[in-house]
Amino acid sequence: MESRTVVGQRSVSVLGQRERVAAPPSVPVRPAQSRRTRRIAKDESAMHPCVASARPAGVSLASLPIHVVAAAAVACEPSHTQHEPAAEAAVPRVNQFADLETILKERDACGVGFIASLKNMRSHTVVQQALTALGCMEHRGACSADDDSGDGAGLMTEIPWKLLQPDFPHLNPATAGVGMVFMPNDDASEAESKKIYEEVVAKEGLKFLGWRQVPVKPEVVGRFAKATQPRIWQLAVEGKPGMVGDELERELFILRKQVEKEKYKRLPADKAFDFYTCSLSTRTMVYKGMLRSVVVGQFFLDLANPAFETCFAIYHRRFSTNTTPKWPLAQPMRVLGHNGEINTLQGNLNWVASREHELKHPIWQGREEALTPLCNAANSDSANLDNMAELLVRTGSEPAEALMLLVPEAYRNHPDLMKTYPEVVDFYEYYEGMQEGWDGPALLVFSDGKKVGARLDRNGLRPARFWRTKDDMIYVASEVGVLGDVISNAANIVAKGRLGPGQMVVADFSSGTFYENADISRAVATRLPYKQFLAASLRRLSDMGESSFLSSPTLDAATLLKLQAASGMGAEDAQMVVEAMAQTGVEPTFCMGDDIPLAVLSDKPHPLYNYFKQRFAQVTNPPIDPLREGLVMSMEMRLGGRGNLLTPGEATYRQVLLKSPILLESELRTIAADTVLGTKTFKLSFQGGQEGALEAALRQLCADVQAAVQAGSQCIILTDKVETLDPSRPPLPALLAVGAVHHHLIATGLRSDTSLVVDTMSCYTTHQVAMLIGYGAHAICPSLAYETSRQWRLSSRTQSLIKAGKVPDISVKDAQKNFKKSLEKGLLKILSKMGISLLQCYHGAQIFEAYGLGRDVVDLCFRGSVSRIGGMSLADLQREAEGYWSKAFPDKALTKLEDYGFIQSKAKGEYHSNNQTMAKLLHKAIGLGQGSAADPGSYEAYQEHFRNAPITTLRDCLEFKSDRAPIPLEQVEPAEKIMTRFCTGGMSLGAISRETHETIAIAMNRIGGKSNSGEGGEDPSRWVRLSDVDAAGRSPSVPYLKGLANGDIATSRIKQVASGRFGVTPEYLVNADQLEIKIAQGAKPGEGGQLPGSKVSPYIAQLRRSKPGVPLISPPPHHDIYSIEDLSQLIYDLHQVNDKAKVSVKLVAEAGIGVVASGVAKANADIIQVSGHDGGTGASPISSIKHAGGPMEMGLSEVHQTLVRNELRERVVVRVDGGVRSGRDVLMGAMMGADEYGFGTVAMIATGCIMARVCHTNNCPVGVASQREELRARFPGAPADLVNYFHFVAEEVRATLAQLGFTSLDDVIGRADLLRQRPDARLAKTQGLDLSFLTTYAGPCGVSSQRIAQPVHTNGRVLDDVILEDEGVMAAIAGHQHVSRSFDIINTDRAALGRVSGAIARRHGDKGFRGSVDLTLTGSGGQSFGCFAIQGLNVKLVGEANDYVGKGMGGGDIAITPPSNSCFDREAASVVGNTCLYGATGGRLFVNGRAGERFAVRNSMAEAVVEGTGDHCCEYMTGGTVVSLGPVGRNVAAGMTGGLGYFLDEAGDFCDKVNTEIVAIQRVITPAGADHLKSLVQLHVEKTGSSKGRAVLEAWDQYLPMFWQLVPPAEKNTPEVNPAFERVAEKVEPAKVAVSA
Repeated sequence: MESRTVVGQRSVSVLGQRERVAAPPSVPVRPAQSRRTRRIAKDESAMHPCVASARPAGVSLASLPIHVVAAAAVACEPSHTQHEPAAEAAVPRVNQFADLETILKERDACGVGFIASLKNMRSHTVVQQALTALGCMEHRGACSADDDSGDGAGLMTEIPWKLLQPDFPHLNPATAGVGMVFMPNDDASEAESKKIYEEVVAKEGLKFLGWRQVPVKPEVVGRFAKATQPRIWQLAVEGKPGMVGDELERELFILRKQVEKEKYKRLPADKAFDFYTCSLSTRTMVYKGMLRSVVVGQFFLDLANPAFETCFAIYHRRFSTNTTPKWPLAQPMRVLGHNGEINTLQGNLNWVASREHELKHPIWQGREEALTPLCNAANSDSANLDNMAELLVRTGSEPAEALMLLVPEAYRNHPDLMKTYPEVVDFYEYYEGMQEGWDGPALLVFSDGKKVGARLDRNGLRPARFWRTKDDMIYVASEVGVLGDVISNAANIVAKGRLGPGQMVVADFSSGTFYENADISRAVATRLPYKQFLAASLRRLSDMGESSFLSSPTLDAATLLKLQAASGMGAEDAQMVVEAMAQTGVEPTFCMGDDIPLAVLSDKPHPLYNYFKQRFAQVTNPPIDPLREGLVMSMEMRLGGRGNLLTPGEATYRQVLLKSPILLESELRTIAADTVLGTKTFKLSFQGGQEGALEAALRQLCADVQAAVQAGSQCIILTDKVETLDPSRPPLPALLAVGAVHHHLIATGLRSDTSLVVDTMSCYTTHQVAMLIGYGAHAICPSLAYETSRQWRLSSRTQSLIKAGKVPDISVKDAQKNFKKSLEKGLLKILSKMGISLLQCYHGAQIFEAYGLGRDVVDLCFRGSVSRIGGMSLADLQREAEGYWSKAFPDKALTKLEDYGFIQSKAKGEYHSNNQTMAKLLHKAIGLGQGSAADPGSYEAYQEHFRNAPITTLRDCLEFKSDRAPIPLEQVEPAEKIMTRFCTGGMSLGAISRETHETIAIAMNRIGGKSNSGEGGEDPSRWVRLSDVDAAGRSPSVPYLKGLANGDIATSRIKQVASGRFGVTPEYLVNADQLEIKIAQGAKPGEGGQLPGSKVSPYIAQLRRSKPGVPLISPPPHHDIYSIEDLSQLIYDLHQVNDKAKVSVKLVAEAGIGVVASGVAKANADIIQVSGHDGGTGASPISSIKHAGGPMEMGLSEVHQTLVRNELRERVVVRVDGGVRSGRDVLMGAMMGADEYGFGTVAMIATGCIMARVCHTNNCPVGVASQREELRARFPGAPADLVNYFHFVAEEVRATLAQLGFTSLDDVIGRADLLRQRPDARLAKTQGLDLSFLTTYAGPCGVSSQRIAQPVHTNGRVLDDVILEDEGVMAAIAGHQHVSRSFDIINTDRAALGRVSGAIARRHGDKGFRGSVDLTLTGSGGQSFGCFAIQGLNVKLVGEANDYVGKGMGGGDIAITPPSNSCFDREAASVVGNTCLYGATGGRLFVNGRAGERFAVRNSMAEAVVEGTGDHCCEYMTGGTVVSLGPVGRNVAAGMTGGLGYFLDEAGDFCDKVNTEIVAIQRVITPAGADHLKSLVQLHVEKTGSSKGRAVLEAWDQYLPMFWQLVPPAEKNTPEVNPAFERVAEKVEPAKVAVSA
């Protein structure tokens, strides 16, 4: 194990991520006795033993052949037949669509910051400090598989003229520019690259001054990076006579763009990519590469030269989920350094391509075409955003203005904005008409050489802290403490702050001024008369005509029925979806998973929409919460041409504003008649029965629309409505039409000149609405669904239900209003899954992937979409469309809609894998209710059932093949060994009953497998083996279980950490063998969960630290995982608190999961779980169950192939789940690469589930998924039943292995070449399915059993180890004694004290420690400071801390206060970061200063006092108390169902900032409440010395009336809240939860 150092260079190697942090010289030397065990590592490049063990025996990493590295560099994505040709994909073209396959190859996040002298004083010190800060953020980046090639790091500075003067003696800084250029690493290409530059310089009329080879030290570059290391040159160029400043910058911009065009003409595609201009400017220069932070200064020798002087430096460290070394994608870029991810990138790129030809400005003197193409999908999101920012800046925009219109803040529902800079509303509204936002989590640092600044995204999802010193130095960074001078420089710091959501800071070198957000926004917004522009440019639809619902039907019932059938609407769609939404106003929910065939595999007709799955955010960016954080979301859309972004004015555009994309029929008529838009309507139909007619009709439609747009039409209506039913004219599928027209207009450069409106019969679900908008529609009128709603309300059946009181009595208009509202809410949820806030950003973003569409369909209608398995051709879709249309002309009159059984299992409907027949066969086989007497014959019948079943999954289309002869069964590894690879899914106690949960756990422990706790905590009594079981198999300890044996234990070896963090205590964590981070759930990826109040019994509530009967909500995102480096931090936290537990990360299959998994492996996870879309759930919206996530086979294959190609496969165990039901499924998963296998729904069936599909109602008839006592009493299962099932599965695996000639699973794991597509698998719809993606052999992947057996990945040596080596500390922990110690801390000491808490929890549990460990720490606490703190641990931090302070805190005290000699205003200073106290279950936190966003999110028991917070304070709180003595941001108490809040409101604006959906607001009106508040403030003063707290106490009577109290319903009858309350004994004694001593 490598050691930490006292000072200087620190080297800590961990599996998947290496930290080498250059501690700054200014860091005080720690006394030897405080860190006497730390020593300098002897070998900087030493590798941890875990890394070595992950490689083939006897093979060192360095000895691997270089061609392996080269292969990894070009083959990050698995190859398949759907790729564009490599050369073609590499060459950017004007009006080129963005290809999602290309985009998915690069996903990243980072650490970033800048240092600037407001006095504009150039010095080498700025460079030194930037390198130091960069080194102290190494943990925010990552390395390739060689553990040495950084994902990227670099600096942007002023051009170091003094340094360059000896090489360019005639260089005039006023009239010259300097470029930093990467060139291909071979002589011929290098020479050609230089020639290109010199020729283009001459052609542009500029003077070439010469080349300078940048001095570098190549031996510090990692092996992967060295394989693609470019040759690095600088060139100097003299401008034309008199050309200086911005004019010269524009000329250099054109020069670079011309060079980029020329290189693709004269160099091969791969060489052209390597020929890259990092910067070409008269002001700035970029030094960057595929380097670790600490070697940037070593590699570039210039940076160590004292002559390198600058007044500012932007620094950046990249964490790419990919491991392909790409030097050009390191950052900073030319204007920006970007930490985050753009979620809407594909749409942004398509819109850029569509309007390139319109971007004109006099400043370019007619040379705009020289600047195109502006973007390239082969580059990262950061590079493309930088391209757009650079264009705007070079055209004359201030950098701040460019960032404001590209990354707008959430300006609506913003009290502070309206109070301080309301002018900016007109600016944002005006530019919404021309520029969609680049949406996603982002901290953007930027400079044009004259100013430097930083901008945060609208949601505030990246950390950004800043501070200013007396000598006018400004520092902005992703973390504080990066200079290590929080103590030594305390007296010099005059201000500390943070960027909140959508905020910006700018340092202006010319004026020496530091501007904050309000001043910047006001200045930008008043530069032009945007209010005047807006008044002339924008009309509101609501002002143009009638917007009302129809009050009577427009069709007779028979015609409606025909049109419903012809449009693909089945009985379930009509009743369970449309009518349910019309009745309730919310999208319907259902349970279990999606166990029907994929649409392409089904023999039933499916609407085209069903061939797509929604994409969702996981790891690299977070989903957002449309309910609790809906204030940042918007459904607004615009109709009309977009106009010229570069020349804003009154006449730039004429648009119509829609508050919603869902149009009423009356609104559609208004739009159709509008002469300003010049709306044209086109009918969607084709000639039925004629070969090729559908394709021909699409192409004709595209041509007709093109002509209309060229003639000036700014709005196109596409309608499939029919006046008369003509059997020979089926409608074109609306989605096909929209996609085809959208992409045709992009290709012809006309897309931004018009808008598309769809009037359709085929749209009636949220998924369908999202797809139409995602593929280009601006607005939709779901006319048939409105008619369905009207006729439902007026039907006699509904009238009867209303009279019976079973349905609310709503009007016909309200029924339609409810339906529209449901679509809108559901659409917001779909946006939020991908982390997108604005519908305008989602529009055209194509955030879907196709499963079962052929290349001809994709190329014509859905260009750039992922479709990896081929499938339906245009001819196939024509037949399906004609089949639907024929249903309008039946032989017999229609009396009802066909029930396709897509949701519920029906006798003549779609096949469901989990059906009652299957359940009965399985129950008989395992002996359920028959004393667990196994019946092998019945298991054979169970197998035969699936062999005879319809093709349902992709693996059903595959079969095994082998070139080996069969072997005797006895030569195959035993079933007992195979069963150790089995796991059960994360089903939470609460969603399922206690009986089910514990029976599954006992069974899995018997076979050596692993059960999963799910979220919600676990009763400590389950961690003790039973020893009191009688002869009947009963135990008084667990009287509700049967079939027990002495030695049984009900612990879940896998304990889950989910977004809700319910019950995640230190004791829970240290009692796990594995800790699973659930990023997403197969049945509803990108969404949170909800446990209904009826299921929250006293027992469940106590486990989850909540209150009985109160619904429990899991937020969609983990609030501490907004990026890949955040996930890396949580993995670090969990390894810290329990260094004996492996950490797994649960992902859900979708295209791009391979690079995400690479990032997870690099983030030091031990296990990656891949779940399929068909996972079960207790409750989920139907659209989520049906339309999100991909098949497990696709996700697993991509993960395995990508990890192998990136040399990361042997680092991690890969586990798969998603409809695994048999030994055949296990072997299929093994050959596709899985080491372990998860069983979900089938495990519940094996305990007695009969597939009643009522889990979401709490009415499970056999007590499997109910908390009702009388139903739980019916639970039939016993552990032996499940053991029998798994034994049958293992024996099936053995038998198949023997037949194939293999002795163990080790022999076949990763052997996809043992699979082939079944020639006899004939599908009803198409023969175009291509499953070669699943049968591609990725190459050797090592021995699976060795991977499983490798030790837990380590954090390396950490501060906690030093603390725990103190004999006094250990004696106190062991003997309940008291001890006090002091230590220094720096920002790279992450998750500090987590391991100390874990040590206490192992011995004493959460509440058993009666001693105290009192620690004083001095310096900057790294991320997750004090995580999982426990009772008896009392910590004082003198200094500051970063994000996640007190994460998962379970007890103890944490007090944080700035150094005593600080001269800044502590009440206004940001002392801790974002998301503090996330998931806290106890303890107290006192902060002498302000906190960031989401303070106390999901807090369930902790108490805290802070002196101000950012937005979303107390979000999702279920218990505890928060006191704020200073101002807070907006959206306070969103989702807060328990606990109390006290907020000092000196400004009188607090009530405007509260989300009152759940909580009430009142003054402190009871003596108990006043005492409660005062005691906490007194403690705050005692712990931190807070002057604000002292002032409040000294004038208590004056301050108390200024406090507001937040009261959730669960607290309304407490003495702190209700004056009438009298304390009485609880009538119902809550169930006790045992605590281990």
